[in-house]
Amino acid sequence: MRAQLARLDAVIIQAVIAGALSFSHLHDLAEAAGQGGWKAWAYPISVDLLLVAAWRRMREEQRAGQPSEGPRLWFLVALAASLGANVATAGLLDLDHVPAWLRVVVAGWPAVAFFGGTLLAHAPHHHQEAPAVPAPSTTGPHDQPRTAAPVAVDMSDRDALPAPATAPDSAPDPTTAEPVTDLVPAPAPAPVPAVALPPALVDRVRALADEHHSATGHPADPDAVRARLGLPPSMTASVAAHL
Repeated sequence: MRAQLARLDAVIIQAVIAGALSFSHLHDLAEAAGQGGWKAWAYPISVDLLLVAAWRRMREEQRAGQPSEGPRLWFLVALAASLGANVATAGLLDLDHVPAWLRVVVAGWPAVAFFGGTLLAHAPHHHQEAPAVPAPSTTGPHDQPRTAAPVAVDMSDRDALPAPATAPDSAPDPTTAEPVTDLVPAPAPAPVPAVALPPALVDRVRALADEHHSATGHPADPDAVRARLGLPPSMTASVAAHL
């Protein structure tokens, strides 16, 4: 921290020294070119303001990723005026006999500085837009929509069932029967002998019947309950006996 402060202090001291010397040289050159009184003090202020304005605008354009040829041009113009005054007052120019062309340049500087400052101040600013952040998803990349688990039937209970009675010829073939899409009462099949169901299967039959009654308000159809349990059509009468 102390090293950073020391480095910052050194930069500030150098900037103050350079600014003071450049200010003094610009004042002396303007006064030698015939701009006496308060006008000689206004010239260094004009040069330094143009230099700072061009530097700031050039940095803004660079941060936005935009070309900065215009601000760089005016920065070089102000830097040339400041550096030219420093060199001219170093003994290379007789300040008692200033050439006419230099008097013209000094007299025309206010208009040039005003034109450059106006361009820097009123040129359109380019602001870099921040990329849009997508809204966080509430589901993970591996999440899948949940589906209802199929009704499991105890295979041991099905194996314990007695062999079903032979269905009459008029009974529909289970392989060609159309799938049941809803629990709508269907025409009652031909009566077949009822087969006793195991207790576990009876409980499952009643649970499905209660679930259908709670959802629709209507009693469950025995054939639909039998189809959900995966039983053959001949077991419809056995299912109906426990509803």
